[in-house]
Amino acid sequence: MMNISIEEKEATRKKVAKPLLWLGIVSMIMLFAGLTSAYVVRHAAGNWLAFELPQLFYLSTALILMSSITMNWAIMSAKKGNLKNIKTALTLTLLLGIGFALSQFGAWSQLINTGIFFTGNTSNASGQFLYILTLLHLLHLAGGIITVSVSLSQSLKEKYNPQNLLGLQLCATYWHFLDILWIYLFLFLLFIR
Repeated sequence: MMNISIEEKEATRKKVAKPLLWLGIVSMIMLFAGLTSAYVVRHAAGNWLAFELPQLFYLSTALILMSSITMNWAIMSAKKGNLKNIKTALTLTLLLGIGFALSQFGAWSQLINTGIFFTGNTSNASGQFLYILTLLHLLHLAGGIITVSVSLSQSLKEKYNPQNLLGLQLCATYWHFLDILWIYLFLFLLFIR
């Protein structure tokens, strides 16, 4: 039986972690590309209810953009070895992510208040697609919030430094992907109604 050193395990982990993350991101891109394509096809079929997007989607967009800024701050702080700023930046990122999630729930409330339902006699495919797209993004964001929470926990244990950034870099890559995905979905829903 071969004994593998800790250094070899760490090197292997570093070698496979980023490609695995990118594989996951590509699969999510394919999921959302398929759904937005189905949206376009169904929209062209007619019987499509046009309605205004909830105002809270604009707040959601601002919150997730700010969270990407704070995530960048965490990465820059880690590269400089500034442990205090890593903790602060990740805490802000986590709070902004939770704020984004809460604003999405509020947006769904706004939709319901305007008569846009997911199911029922008065539901329409346009509303159903909106709920599905935003719910799937929110589910992926829940994974991001867990990831940021783990990174924050690691930062509280002072695990990150200029020589050990992999976990934080993976977290940041996924978080920025969620940001870009939301911007895409928001603009898509804003202009294709």
